[in-house]
Amino acid sequence: MQALKDFLTTDYGLMSAGVIAFMFVMLAYIARFVSRHVKEDTEQHEREIHGKA
Repeated sequence: MQALKDFLTTDYGLMSAGVIAFMFVMLAYIARFVSRHVKEDTEQHEREIHGKA
C-alpha cells in the first residue's frame, strides 16, 4: 500500500505515471499508423494484381 501511495503522491511517482501513460499513447499511435499503412499497401497491391490480370 505504501508503494501505491508513493506512486500517486511523490514527484518521481507522478513522473513514472506520466511516462507510462505516454508509452501507452505512443503504442496506440504506432499501432494505428502501422495498421493504416498495411491496409493501404494491401489495397494498392490488390489493385495492381487485378489491374494487370
